[in-house]
Amino acid sequence: MAESALLYYITDRAAFRGDASTRRLHLLDKIAEAATQGVDYIQLREKDLSARDLESLARDAMRIILKLRAEKSELRTALLINSRTDVALATAADGVHLPANDASPSEVRAAWKCGASASSMNSEQALARENSPRDPLIAVSCHSPQEVTRAASNQASFAVFAPVFEKRSAPGASPTGLDVLHEACRARIPVLALGGVTLQNAESCLEAGAAGVAAIRLFQENDIATIVSQLRR
Repeated sequence: MAESALLYYITDRAAFRGDASTRRLHLLDKIAEAATQGVDYIQLREKDLSARDLESLARDAMRIILKLRAEKSELRTALLINSRTDVALATAADGVHLPANDASPSEVRAAWKCGASASSMNSEQALARENSPRDPLIAVSCHSPQEVTRAASNQASFAVFAPVFEKRSAPGASPTGLDVLHEACRARIPVLALGGVTLQNAESCLEAGAAGVAAIRLFQENDIATIVSQLRR
């Protein structure tokens, strides 16, 4: 794969061993590892958490990323929150990842621009809102070339196309394959391949036109420095 290939780590703290507190710590360590090694995007995808717990986790993740950015200015890892624009704004995250059939990217951009009224926020939230990027990153999950085209027309920053290959966790799901990925990559936004992506098949995704790859297990179950080195060799 090329050095410029985009890499997207999608979190799943439930896959770690231990109690809830231990899994949370493991996840924050993995986020720090991914940011240190130059993974471009991290999606906080902890959909089972309440809004309050998700906000707390996102705030801790952003503290880690901001500290690493301050120590090493070339680091550009961006944190995206799954679905929750309000949590992204409240924690100064870099953007939002929208599942299929969620709000449109243009709607999220409008909500981001307006933000929450200062009277409804505490001082920490108000400071986070002030420090939020003016132009958020918005990723969209897509499962067909038509959905990618629609995401592009609705002002998405990039699309995540899945499932390209058969997933170990969902062996019955029908993969789209590389030909359909290639068709999806004709859209005018970057497309990242997701679903069964491994070190062995990642290069074929790039050859099909993908701007990079997205994964949970590939990053979370391995030494990220090794994975990044091999993906960008």
